[in-house]
Amino acid sequence: MIAIPYLTALTTYFSYGLLFAFGQVRDFFRKFIDWWSSNNLQGYAPICLGLEDFYVRRLYLRIQDCFNRPIASAPDAWFDVVERYSNDYNKTLKLTTNTSRCLNLGSYNYLGFAAADEYCTPRAIKTLRKYSPSTCSSRVDGGTTVLHNELEGCVASFVGKPAAIVFGMGYVTNSAILPVLIGKGGLIVSDSLNHNSIVNGARGSGASVCVFQHNTPSHLEEVLREQIAEGQPRTRRPWKKIIVIVEGIYSMEGELCKLPEIIAICKKFKVYTYLDEAHSIGAVGKSGRGVCELLGVDTADVDIMMGTFTKSFGSCGGYIAGSKDLIQYLKHTCPAHLYATSISPPAAEQIISSIKVLLGEDGSNRGAQKLARIRENSNFFRSELQKMGFEVLGDNDSPVMPIMLYNPAKIPAFSRECLKQNVAVVTVAFPATPLLLARARICISASHTREDLQKALDVIGRVGDLVGIKYFPAEPKKLQEDERVLKLD
Repeated sequence: MIAIPYLTALTTYFSYGLLFAFGQVRDFFRKFIDWWSSNNLQGYAPICLGLEDFYVRRLYLRIQDCFNRPIASAPDAWFDVVERYSNDYNKTLKLTTNTSRCLNLGSYNYLGFAAADEYCTPRAIKTLRKYSPSTCSSRVDGGTTVLHNELEGCVASFVGKPAAIVFGMGYVTNSAILPVLIGKGGLIVSDSLNHNSIVNGARGSGASVCVFQHNTPSHLEEVLREQIAEGQPRTRRPWKKIIVIVEGIYSMEGELCKLPEIIAICKKFKVYTYLDEAHSIGAVGKSGRGVCELLGVDTADVDIMMGTFTKSFGSCGGYIAGSKDLIQYLKHTCPAHLYATSISPPAAEQIISSIKVLLGEDGSNRGAQKLARIRENSNFFRSELQKMGFEVLGDNDSPVMPIMLYNPAKIPAFSRECLKQNVAVVTVAFPATPLLLARARICISASHTREDLQKALDVIGRVGDLVGIKYFPAEPKKLQEDERVLKLD
């Protein structure tokens, strides 16, 4: 849990209250203007209604230049950000032909495979020439190539499961799989901060859904004990099936799942475990095999393993790994397999090649170097931010590190000031996070050099002083310099 300082919470509420009040006043006068203007949709209900529409118009649009920034190059350690301008107070943004070369602290390019790679890129290009960009068909029609079969075998072997199935989109991997795995009469017990794809998949399944406090095994045990004792609503019959869903690394918190404790509880109550490794597979563990390898958990104890190829592997799509019976069942029932276009052949080759690099099958040790570098970069950057007085969430070894901003005025201020100094960051606010918990989410890559990280720290440090987001006292500079000397020695 994040403990918000009382004064920070008070000023944040006041800021949102002020924005809400001024927005309501503007809407009040807008009604009179609209009354005089012609309306061709008389008799139709407005498409956009409610507080969400109000939030978009009166809060989001004022700072939308901080989001959805287009880029004009590969998402490497440095990339080109396209400059935009607005003539209507940010309601619409127009592209220019100018770009800014910025340090990339926003992309999920954890291992640096998203840029040109000496082993992966030539093979992806060769596959593009042989197979074309798309199969133009679903897997059960004409969309399965030898690459797709090789990829599924490669993924299953890499994560330590008997079989795997791959999909063309990571989000769909969760949202389309869960309704197939469980339905009415079943129970999903989900971490309170699980990703939106899990939330939507659980809602679409028709199963009952309970949440437990974020990353708190003791509360998970309480929830399971209570739900098993009470059974289904009204009938009190036993649940047909119970699935506990957690993430390896939580994308908005940067925290590692307490997987060993959760697995022990799931075994105790004889319930299934579903592990989402979207941000952890490839990024953590000695050989990049995710949180199971990092935390010493046997993959045989995890019933369903999910992951995506969009982060560590520089490609697209997702996978489910499990028993052969499970994967065979999904191939006959999952709509994402039956009806959606299969993963692009060049994207499949990119994943296969990157896994081979991680395993050293390319004839080099570049995979081991990448894994060591992302771990060192992540821990160095997190440590230095904390020394400067920032409130940084997450655990060591995690390449995701949120810096807490809280106040809505500090969201655009931090983002714009960093961009002015050629550092591109991602800021996240409501509804992606709770109203009070706005943050900047830093994503570290193995492609970042120590000079890149030091530049980022210098810029973020200056901007942090300017914006006022150093919520803790900083370490004395003399002490920081002494520690750096010791590390170098």
